[in-house]
Amino acid sequence: MTQTIGVAALDHVVVDRYTDIVGPSNEMLGPVRNGGRIEYLTVPGCWGPMITPSLRSGHEVSLPVAVEGARVGDAIALHVETLEQLSRATTSGTHTGWDGNYLSDPFVAGICPTCRDAGRQFLYPDTYLDGFGDGAVKCKVCHSEVNPFHMIQAYTMAFDDPKGIGVTVTLERAREMAGEAREWVVLQEHAKQHPIVGLGRADLVGVMTRCRISAGNLGSIPAIDLPSSHNCGDFGAFLVGAKHEFAVTEEQLELRTDVHMDVDSVRAGSIVVVPVKVDGGGIYAGDVHAMIGDGELAVHTTDISARIIVRVEVIKGLALDGPILLPPAEDLPFLARPFSADEVARGRKLAAEHRTALEGPVLPIQVLGSGAFINAAVDNAVARAAKLLDLSVDEVKNRGTISGAVEIGRLPGFVQLSLMVPRERLERLGILHLVEAQYGTGAGW
Repeated sequence: MTQTIGVAALDHVVVDRYTDIVGPSNEMLGPVRNGGRIEYLTVPGCWGPMITPSLRSGHEVSLPVAVEGARVGDAIALHVETLEQLSRATTSGTHTGWDGNYLSDPFVAGICPTCRDAGRQFLYPDTYLDGFGDGAVKCKVCHSEVNPFHMIQAYTMAFDDPKGIGVTVTLERAREMAGEAREWVVLQEHAKQHPIVGLGRADLVGVMTRCRISAGNLGSIPAIDLPSSHNCGDFGAFLVGAKHEFAVTEEQLELRTDVHMDVDSVRAGSIVVVPVKVDGGGIYAGDVHAMIGDGELAVHTTDISARIIVRVEVIKGLALDGPILLPPAEDLPFLARPFSADEVARGRKLAAEHRTALEGPVLPIQVLGSGAFINAAVDNAVARAAKLLDLSVDEVKNRGTISGAVEIGRLPGFVQLSLMVPRERLERLGILHLVEAQYGTGAGW
Protein backbone atom coordinates (compact mmCIF):
# COMPACT_ATOMS: atom_id res chain seq x y z
CA MET A 1 0.00 0.00 0.00
CA THR A 2 1.32 3.41 -1.01
CA GLN A 3 0.04 6.30 1.08
CA THR A 4 1.30 9.86 1.40
CA ILE A 5 2.86 10.27 4.85
CA GLY A 6 2.89 13.58 6.68
CA VAL A 7 0.61 15.32 4.17
CA ALA A 8 -2.16 17.48 5.61
CA ALA A 9 -5.63 16.03 5.13
CA LEU A 10 -7.64 17.67 2.36
CA ASP A 11 -11.20 18.96 2.42
CA HIS A 12 -11.92 17.70 -1.10
CA VAL A 13 -10.20 14.96 -3.12
CA VAL A 14 -10.96 14.35 -6.82
CA VAL A 15 -10.27 10.87 -8.23
CA ASP A 16 -9.90 10.16 -11.96
CA ARG A 17 -7.49 7.21 -11.85
CA TYR A 18 -8.45 3.56 -11.78
CA THR A 19 -7.55 0.03 -10.72
CA ASP A 20 -8.84 -3.49 -11.23
CA ILE A 21 -7.49 -4.92 -7.94
CA VAL A 22 -8.48 -3.60 -4.49
CA GLY A 23 -6.61 -4.31 -1.27
CA PRO A 24 -3.49 -3.51 0.75
CA SER A 25 -1.27 -3.21 -2.36
CA ASN A 26 -3.25 -0.23 -3.67
CA GLU A 27 -1.86 3.26 -3.91
CA MET A 28 -4.09 5.34 -1.63
CA LEU A 29 -4.86 8.92 -2.58
CA GLY A 30 -5.56 11.72 -0.13
CA PRO A 31 -5.87 11.61 2.79
CA VAL A 32 -9.23 13.36 3.00
CA ARG A 33 -10.11 14.86 6.36
CA ASN A 34 -12.78 13.32 8.53
CA GLY A 35 -15.89 15.23 7.39
CA GLY A 36 -14.40 16.05 3.98
CA ARG A 37 -15.60 15.02 0.55
CA ILE A 38 -14.37 12.67 -2.16
CA GLU A 39 -15.40 13.29 -5.77
CA TYR A 40 -15.10 10.33 -8.13
CA LEU A 41 -15.23 10.39 -11.92
CA THR A 42 -16.05 6.74 -12.45
CA VAL A 43 -15.92 4.55 -15.55
CA PRO A 44 -18.26 1.67 -16.43
CA GLY A 45 -17.99 -1.61 -14.56
CA CYS A 46 -18.81 -5.03 -15.97
CA TRP A 47 -18.89 -5.22 -19.76
CA GLY A 48 -16.12 -2.79 -20.70
CA PRO A 49 -13.61 -4.44 -18.34
CA MET A 50 -15.00 -7.89 -19.16
CA ILE A 51 -13.96 -7.58 -22.83
CA THR A 52 -10.53 -6.19 -21.86
CA PRO A 53 -8.53 -9.27 -20.84
CA SER A 54 -5.53 -7.22 -19.67
CA LEU A 55 -7.75 -6.22 -16.71
CA ARG A 56 -7.82 -8.78 -13.90
CA SER A 57 -11.37 -8.04 -12.77
CA GLY A 58 -14.86 -7.66 -14.12
CA HIS A 59 -14.76 -4.06 -12.89
CA GLU A 60 -12.50 -1.05 -13.30
CA VAL A 61 -12.95 1.10 -10.18
CA SER A 62 -11.38 4.25 -8.78
CA LEU A 63 -8.16 4.26 -6.81
CA PRO A 64 -8.98 4.31 -3.08
CA VAL A 65 -8.74 7.38 -0.85
CA ALA A 66 -7.44 7.30 2.73
CA VAL A 67 -9.62 8.91 5.40
CA GLU A 68 -7.90 10.80 8.20
CA GLY A 69 -8.14 9.02 11.56
CA ALA A 70 -9.70 5.78 10.23
CA ARG A 71 -8.07 2.72 11.77
CA VAL A 72 -8.70 -1.01 11.59
CA GLY A 73 -11.73 -1.72 13.78
CA ASP A 74 -13.46 1.57 12.99
CA ALA A 75 -16.17 2.20 10.38
CA ILE A 76 -16.68 5.01 7.87
CA ALA A 77 -20.08 6.47 7.03
CA LEU A 78 -20.37 7.52 3.39
CA HIS A 79 -23.02 10.18 2.84
CA VAL A 80 -23.89 9.97 -0.87
CA GLU A 81 -24.53 13.59 -1.80
CA THR A 82 -24.26 13.50 -5.62
CA LEU A 83 -24.66 10.70 -8.15
CA GLU A 84 -24.72 12.06 -11.71
CA GLN A 85 -24.81 10.04 -14.91
CA LEU A 86 -22.29 11.06 -17.58
CA SER A 87 -22.67 8.34 -20.27
CA ARG A 88 -25.02 9.03 -23.17
CA ALA A 89 -25.26 5.35 -24.12
CA THR A 90 -24.19 1.89 -23.02
CA THR A 91 -24.31 -1.76 -24.09
CA SER A 92 -25.15 -4.75 -21.90
CA GLY A 93 -26.74 -8.18 -21.93
CA THR A 94 -26.45 -11.78 -20.77
CA HIS A 95 -23.23 -13.76 -21.05
CA THR A 96 -21.42 -17.05 -21.04
CA GLY A 97 -17.68 -17.69 -20.80
CA TRP A 98 -15.71 -18.28 -24.03
CA ASP A 99 -14.14 -21.68 -23.39
CA GLY A 100 -10.40 -21.70 -23.93
CA ASN A 101 -10.00 -17.94 -23.46
CA TYR A 102 -9.58 -17.91 -19.67
CA LEU A 103 -8.26 -19.78 -16.62
CA SER A 104 -10.90 -20.76 -14.02
CA ASP A 105 -12.78 -17.45 -14.18
CA PRO A 106 -13.33 -15.29 -17.30
CA PHE A 107 -13.76 -12.17 -15.14
CA VAL A 108 -10.26 -12.52 -13.68
CA ALA A 109 -7.85 -14.46 -15.89
CA GLY A 110 -8.26 -13.89 -19.63
CA ILE A 111 -5.70 -15.56 -21.89
CA CYS A 112 -4.63 -15.73 -25.53
CA PRO A 113 -4.64 -19.47 -26.38
CA THR A 114 -2.72 -18.89 -29.62
CA CYS A 115 0.14 -17.17 -27.78
CA ARG A 116 0.11 -19.90 -25.15
CA ASP A 117 0.44 -22.61 -27.79
CA ALA A 118 3.33 -20.65 -29.34
CA GLY A 119 5.15 -20.42 -26.02
CA ARG A 120 4.64 -16.67 -25.67
CA GLN A 121 3.24 -14.65 -22.78
CA PHE A 122 -0.47 -15.48 -22.86
CA LEU A 123 -2.05 -14.28 -19.57
CA TYR A 124 -3.79 -10.88 -19.52
CA PRO A 125 -3.07 -10.14 -23.23
CA ASP A 126 -3.11 -6.59 -24.56
CA THR A 127 -5.91 -6.22 -27.08
CA TYR A 128 -7.63 -3.91 -29.55
CA LEU A 129 -11.11 -3.72 -31.10
CA ASP A 130 -11.58 -4.57 -34.78
CA GLY A 131 -15.08 -5.10 -36.16
CA PHE A 132 -18.29 -5.86 -34.29
CA GLY A 133 -19.53 -8.48 -31.86
CA ASP A 134 -17.71 -10.98 -29.64
CA GLY A 135 -14.90 -11.54 -32.15
CA ALA A 136 -13.94 -7.86 -32.26
CA VAL A 137 -11.51 -8.25 -29.34
CA LYS A 138 -8.12 -9.14 -30.88
CA CYS A 139 -4.70 -9.92 -29.38
CA LYS A 140 -2.13 -7.24 -30.22
CA VAL A 141 0.58 -9.86 -30.71
CA CYS A 142 -1.07 -12.55 -32.84
CA HIS A 143 -4.36 -10.83 -33.81
CA SER A 144 -6.49 -13.82 -32.81
CA GLU A 145 -9.88 -13.45 -31.09
CA VAL A 146 -9.36 -13.47 -27.32
CA ASN A 147 -12.61 -12.21 -25.79
CA PRO A 148 -13.20 -14.18 -22.53
CA PHE A 149 -16.97 -13.79 -23.01
CA HIS A 150 -19.81 -14.41 -25.43
CA MET A 151 -22.72 -11.93 -25.25
CA ILE A 152 -25.78 -14.16 -25.64
CA GLN A 153 -28.47 -11.50 -26.00
CA ALA A 154 -27.21 -7.92 -26.01
CA TYR A 155 -28.61 -4.44 -26.43
CA THR A 156 -27.34 -0.91 -26.91
CA MET A 157 -29.26 1.75 -24.97
CA ALA A 158 -29.29 5.51 -25.60
CA PHE A 159 -30.31 8.02 -22.92
CA ASP A 160 -32.16 11.32 -23.20
CA ASP A 161 -30.54 14.60 -22.13
CA PRO A 162 -31.94 14.65 -18.56
CA LYS A 163 -30.74 11.02 -18.24
CA GLY A 164 -34.21 10.01 -17.12
CA ILE A 165 -35.25 7.68 -19.97
CA GLY A 166 -33.37 4.99 -21.89
CA VAL A 167 -34.33 3.29 -25.18
CA THR A 168 -32.65 0.27 -26.82
CA VAL A 169 -31.69 1.05 -30.43
CA THR A 170 -31.55 -0.78 -33.77
CA LEU A 171 -28.51 -2.64 -35.09
CA GLU A 172 -27.88 0.06 -37.67
CA ARG A 173 -27.85 2.77 -35.00
CA ALA A 174 -25.77 0.65 -32.60
CA ARG A 175 -23.06 0.23 -35.24
CA GLU A 176 -23.08 3.95 -35.99
CA MET A 177 -22.57 4.63 -32.29
CA ALA A 178 -19.79 2.02 -32.16
CA GLY A 179 -17.67 4.28 -34.34
CA GLU A 180 -17.65 6.87 -31.53
CA ALA A 181 -17.96 4.45 -28.64
CA ARG A 182 -15.58 6.21 -26.26
CA GLU A 183 -17.50 9.50 -26.65
CA TRP A 184 -20.91 7.85 -26.12
CA VAL A 185 -19.72 6.08 -22.98
CA VAL A 186 -17.78 9.20 -21.82
CA LEU A 187 -14.77 7.08 -20.98
CA GLN A 188 -12.26 8.98 -18.88
CA GLU A 189 -8.66 9.50 -20.04
CA HIS A 190 -6.98 7.07 -17.63
CA ALA A 191 -9.41 4.17 -18.14
CA LYS A 192 -7.88 1.01 -19.62
CA GLN A 193 -11.08 -0.74 -20.67
CA HIS A 194 -12.48 -1.03 -24.17
CA PRO A 195 -15.78 0.89 -24.54
CA ILE A 196 -18.45 -1.78 -24.71
CA VAL A 197 -20.57 0.26 -27.12
CA GLY A 198 -17.80 -0.50 -29.63
CA LEU A 199 -19.17 -4.04 -30.15
CA GLY A 200 -22.25 -2.65 -31.92
CA ARG A 201 -24.79 -5.13 -30.48
CA ALA A 202 -28.59 -4.80 -30.77
CA ASP A 203 -30.61 -7.97 -30.14
CA LEU A 204 -33.28 -6.21 -28.05
CA VAL A 205 -34.77 -3.19 -29.84
CA GLY A 206 -37.26 -0.48 -28.90
CA VAL A 207 -37.48 -1.20 -25.15
CA MET A 208 -38.01 1.91 -23.03
CA THR A 209 -37.14 2.14 -19.33
CA ARG A 210 -36.64 4.68 -16.55
CA CYS A 211 -33.24 5.68 -15.21
CA ARG A 212 -32.56 5.42 -11.49
CA ILE A 213 -28.83 5.79 -10.91
CA SER A 214 -27.10 3.69 -8.25
CA ALA A 215 -23.53 2.70 -7.41
CA GLY A 216 -22.70 -1.00 -7.57
CA ASN A 217 -19.29 -0.54 -5.91
CA LEU A 218 -18.89 1.95 -3.08
CA GLY A 219 -16.87 1.45 0.07
CA SER A 220 -13.61 0.33 1.64
CA ILE A 221 -10.83 -1.94 0.41
CA PRO A 222 -10.50 -5.48 1.79
CA ALA A 223 -7.62 -6.73 3.94
CA ILE A 224 -6.42 -8.96 1.08
CA ASP A 225 -5.90 -8.10 -2.60
CA LEU A 226 -9.02 -9.09 -4.56
CA PRO A 227 -10.33 -8.41 -8.05
CA SER A 228 -12.70 -5.48 -7.48
CA SER A 229 -15.67 -7.37 -8.95
CA HIS A 230 -15.06 -10.18 -6.42
CA ASN A 231 -15.01 -8.12 -3.20
CA CYS A 232 -18.19 -9.88 -2.09
CA GLY A 233 -19.26 -13.33 -0.98
CA ASP A 234 -20.93 -14.53 -4.17
CA PHE A 235 -18.48 -13.59 -6.93
CA GLY A 236 -15.70 -14.01 -4.38
CA ALA A 237 -16.65 -17.67 -4.00
CA PHE A 238 -15.28 -18.26 -7.51
CA LEU A 239 -11.81 -17.37 -6.19
CA VAL A 240 -11.77 -20.25 -3.70
CA GLY A 241 -9.41 -22.87 -5.10
CA ALA A 242 -9.08 -21.10 -8.48
CA LYS A 243 -6.15 -21.78 -10.85
CA HIS A 244 -4.92 -18.19 -11.09
CA GLU A 245 -2.91 -15.82 -8.91
CA PHE A 246 -5.94 -14.46 -7.02
CA ALA A 247 -7.04 -17.82 -5.64
CA VAL A 248 -8.06 -17.64 -1.97
CA THR A 249 -9.15 -19.95 0.81
CA GLU A 250 -12.58 -19.68 2.40
CA GLU A 251 -10.90 -18.13 5.45
CA GLN A 252 -9.16 -15.49 3.33
CA LEU A 253 -12.46 -14.58 1.66
CA GLU A 254 -13.69 -13.44 5.08
CA LEU A 255 -11.25 -10.51 4.73
CA ARG A 256 -13.53 -8.96 2.08
CA THR A 257 -15.55 -5.81 2.81
CA ASP A 258 -18.61 -6.74 0.69
CA VAL A 259 -18.86 -3.33 -0.99
CA HIS A 260 -19.59 -4.76 -4.44
CA MET A 261 -23.27 -4.58 -3.53
CA ASP A 262 -25.32 -3.90 -6.69
CA VAL A 263 -28.10 -2.63 -4.41
CA ASP A 264 -30.30 -0.07 -6.14
CA SER A 265 -30.77 1.93 -2.93
CA VAL A 266 -27.08 2.93 -2.90
CA ARG A 267 -28.03 6.18 -4.56
CA ALA A 268 -28.06 9.90 -3.87
CA GLY A 269 -29.43 10.49 -0.37
CA SER A 270 -28.30 7.14 1.07
CA ILE A 271 -25.75 6.55 3.81
CA VAL A 272 -23.47 3.50 3.58
CA VAL A 273 -21.49 2.53 6.69
CA VAL A 274 -18.49 0.38 5.74
CA PRO A 275 -15.82 -1.48 7.73
CA VAL A 276 -12.21 -0.32 8.01
CA LYS A 277 -10.03 -3.39 7.40
CA VAL A 278 -6.90 -1.45 6.33
CA ASP A 279 -5.75 1.72 8.11
CA GLY A 280 -7.18 4.72 6.23
CA GLY A 281 -10.13 2.69 4.99
CA GLY A 282 -9.36 3.16 1.32
CA ILE A 283 -12.70 4.41 -0.02
CA TYR A 284 -13.29 3.62 -3.70
CA ALA A 285 -16.19 3.75 -6.15
CA GLY A 286 -17.33 2.39 -9.49
CA ASP A 287 -19.75 0.11 -11.35
CA VAL A 288 -22.49 2.75 -11.50
CA HIS A 289 -25.75 1.74 -13.21
CA ALA A 290 -28.35 3.78 -15.03
CA MET A 291 -30.94 1.36 -13.64
CA ILE A 292 -30.96 -2.05 -11.99
CA GLY A 293 -33.89 -4.26 -11.03
CA ASP A 294 -33.75 -6.17 -7.74
CA GLY A 295 -31.85 -9.40 -8.29
CA GLU A 296 -30.07 -8.19 -11.46
CA LEU A 297 -31.44 -11.23 -13.29
CA ALA A 298 -29.23 -10.80 -16.36
CA VAL A 299 -26.12 -10.65 -14.08
CA HIS A 300 -25.34 -7.34 -15.84
CA THR A 301 -27.17 -4.06 -16.31
CA THR A 302 -26.58 -0.63 -17.83
CA ASP A 303 -23.03 0.31 -16.83
CA ILE A 304 -22.25 4.01 -17.10
CA SER A 305 -19.63 6.63 -16.37
CA ALA A 306 -20.67 8.86 -13.49
CA ARG A 307 -19.74 11.60 -11.05
CA ILE A 308 -20.10 10.71 -7.38
CA ILE A 309 -19.55 12.94 -4.36
CA VAL A 310 -19.51 11.39 -0.88
CA ARG A 311 -18.94 13.01 2.50
CA VAL A 312 -16.94 10.80 4.85
CA GLU A 313 -17.41 10.41 8.60
CA VAL A 314 -15.32 8.11 10.81
CA ILE A 315 -17.25 6.08 13.40
CA LYS A 316 -14.67 5.09 16.01
CA GLY A 317 -14.77 1.61 17.47
CA LEU A 318 -17.59 0.28 15.27
CA ALA A 319 -16.14 -3.02 14.06
CA LEU A 320 -18.13 -4.34 11.11
CA ASP A 321 -17.79 -7.43 8.95
CA GLY A 322 -19.75 -5.85 6.10
CA PRO A 323 -21.81 -2.77 5.24
CA ILE A 324 -24.82 -1.22 6.93
CA LEU A 325 -27.11 0.67 4.55
CA LEU A 326 -29.45 3.53 5.46
CA PRO A 327 -31.40 4.02 2.23
CA PRO A 328 -33.73 6.93 1.50
CA ALA A 329 -36.93 6.44 3.50
CA GLU A 330 -39.03 5.71 0.41
CA ASP A 331 -36.79 2.71 -0.37
CA LEU A 332 -37.48 0.94 2.93
CA PRO A 333 -39.80 -2.09 2.82
CA PHE A 334 -43.28 -1.56 4.26
CA LEU A 335 -42.76 -3.25 7.63
CA ALA A 336 -39.47 -1.44 8.29
CA ARG A 337 -40.69 2.12 7.76
CA PRO A 338 -40.62 4.43 10.80
CA PHE A 339 -43.85 4.50 12.80
CA SER A 340 -46.07 7.57 12.71
CA ALA A 341 -47.26 9.24 15.91
CA ASP A 342 -50.74 7.77 15.32
CA GLU A 343 -49.34 4.25 14.98
CA VAL A 344 -47.33 4.63 18.17
CA ALA A 345 -50.39 5.87 20.05
CA ARG A 346 -52.44 2.88 18.84
CA GLY A 347 -49.60 0.52 19.77
CA ARG A 348 -49.35 1.99 23.27
CA LYS A 349 -53.10 1.66 23.76
CA LEU A 350 -53.10 -1.95 22.60
CA ALA A 351 -50.11 -2.83 24.78
CA ALA A 352 -51.77 -1.24 27.84
CA GLU A 353 -54.95 -3.23 27.23
CA HIS A 354 -52.86 -6.38 27.46
CA ARG A 355 -50.77 -5.21 30.45
CA THR A 356 -47.62 -5.03 28.30
CA ALA A 357 -44.86 -2.41 28.19
CA LEU A 358 -44.25 -1.30 24.61
CA GLU A 359 -40.69 -1.53 23.35
CA GLY A 360 -39.38 1.62 21.82
CA PRO A 361 -38.48 3.94 20.29
CA VAL A 362 -37.32 1.86 17.30
CA LEU A 363 -35.74 2.92 14.01
CA PRO A 364 -34.76 0.99 10.86
CA ILE A 365 -31.38 -0.12 9.51
CA GLN A 366 -30.32 -2.53 6.77
CA VAL A 367 -27.57 -5.07 7.39
CA LEU A 368 -26.11 -6.41 4.14
CA GLY A 369 -24.95 -9.98 3.60
CA SER A 370 -23.46 -12.08 0.83
CA GLY A 371 -22.72 -15.71 0.06
CA ALA A 372 -22.26 -18.20 -2.75
CA PHE A 373 -26.06 -18.46 -3.10
CA ILE A 374 -29.09 -16.59 -1.75
CA ASN A 375 -29.70 -18.70 1.36
CA ALA A 376 -26.02 -18.39 2.30
CA ALA A 377 -26.27 -14.61 1.85
CA VAL A 378 -29.33 -14.52 4.14
CA ASP A 379 -27.49 -16.56 6.78
CA ASN A 380 -24.55 -14.15 6.50
CA ALA A 381 -26.78 -11.10 6.95
CA VAL A 382 -28.59 -12.67 9.93
CA ALA A 383 -25.29 -13.62 11.60
CA ARG A 384 -23.91 -10.12 11.05
CA ALA A 385 -27.05 -8.51 12.48
CA ALA A 386 -27.00 -10.80 15.53
CA LYS A 387 -23.34 -9.96 16.23
CA LEU A 388 -23.81 -6.24 15.63
CA LEU A 389 -26.94 -5.84 17.74
CA ASP A 390 -26.07 -8.44 20.42
CA LEU A 391 -29.17 -10.50 19.66
CA SER A 392 -29.64 -14.21 19.13
CA VAL A 393 -29.94 -15.48 15.56
CA ASP A 394 -33.51 -16.58 16.31
CA GLU A 395 -34.47 -13.12 17.57
CA VAL A 396 -33.07 -11.56 14.40
CA LYS A 397 -35.11 -14.00 12.32
CA ASN A 398 -38.29 -13.23 14.25
CA ARG A 399 -37.78 -9.47 14.12
CA GLY A 400 -36.92 -9.58 10.45
CA THR A 401 -40.08 -11.56 9.73
CA ILE A 402 -42.62 -9.42 11.61
CA SER A 403 -41.02 -5.97 11.46
CA GLY A 404 -38.51 -6.10 8.63
CA ALA A 405 -37.71 -7.87 5.37
CA VAL A 406 -35.08 -9.62 3.30
CA GLU A 407 -34.64 -8.16 -0.18
CA ILE A 408 -32.48 -9.55 -2.98
CA GLY A 409 -29.83 -7.09 -4.08
CA ARG A 410 -28.15 -9.37 -6.59
CA LEU A 411 -28.30 -12.98 -7.68
CA PRO A 412 -26.64 -15.32 -6.92
CA GLY A 413 -26.02 -14.06 -3.38
CA PHE A 414 -26.35 -10.52 -2.03
CA VAL A 415 -29.19 -9.41 0.26
CA GLN A 416 -30.47 -6.51 2.35
CA LEU A 417 -31.86 -7.44 5.78
CA SER A 418 -34.08 -4.67 7.17
CA LEU A 419 -34.73 -4.53 10.91
CA MET A 420 -36.41 -2.17 13.37
CA VAL A 421 -33.82 -1.58 16.10
CA PRO A 422 -34.33 -0.05 19.57
CA ARG A 423 -32.83 3.43 19.79
CA GLU A 424 -30.54 2.60 22.70
CA ARG A 425 -28.79 -0.11 20.67
CA LEU A 426 -28.17 2.33 17.81
CA GLU A 427 -26.82 4.85 20.31
CA ARG A 428 -24.50 2.19 21.76
CA LEU A 429 -23.13 1.51 18.27
CA GLY A 430 -22.47 5.21 17.66
CA ILE A 431 -24.79 5.48 14.64
CA LEU A 432 -27.97 6.88 16.19
CA HIS A 433 -27.23 10.34 14.73
CA LEU A 434 -26.98 8.81 11.24
CA VAL A 435 -30.24 6.90 11.55
CA GLU A 436 -32.08 9.92 12.97
CA ALA A 437 -30.71 12.10 10.16
CA GLN A 438 -32.29 9.69 7.65
CA TYR A 439 -35.56 8.81 9.34
CA GLY A 440 -36.24 11.36 12.08
CA THR A 441 -35.98 11.09 15.85
CA GLY A 442 -39.10 9.02 16.36
CA ALA A 443 -40.74 11.95 18.13
CA GLY A 444 -44.09 10.12 18.14
CA TRP A 445 -42.74 7.88 20.88
